[in-house]
Amino acid sequence: MLKESICERERSQLEKMNKFQLTYQFKKVGYSIAIGTFIAMIARKYLEDSEWLRPILHGILLIGLLLISVSKEKLEDEFIVSLRSQSYRLAFIMAIVYSLAQPLVNFGVAFLFNQNEEAKSFDYFQVLFFMLIVQLLFFWKLKRMNK
Repeated sequence: MLKESICERERSQLEKMNKFQLTYQFKKVGYSIAIGTFIAMIARKYLEDSEWLRPILHGILLIGLLLISVSKEKLEDEFIVSLRSQSYRLAFIMAIVYSLAQPLVNFGVAFLFNQNEEAKSFDYFQVLFFMLIVQLLFFWKLKRMNK
């Protein structure tokens, strides 16, 4: 009996996490954060000695994109939930392909231009940014195609 109650609690907690979404107002906050941070990233390019600001802006941009991604639509129904699920699945697959292909592309470009640099790795920001952007683009495209 104790085992069943623990399993039931874990299942209900997983279901709550699976259904977690922010209200629609957070989508506007996410857009504001993402656009503001993107402008700040461009401005940072022209500031002297601002390399310390780069990882902070990367993190803030990812937070803004995440807020957009997990916020509800104005009309959130089962169809939108299905489209969101499809877009997350496609983004995950594309991120894996990107992670596998990017080192090969970097090597090919370095080889073509006779650069004797070591293989450059990419950081977490590139993968997470790519994944969130791809998810949002697929979601918007799927939503537009099915109107």
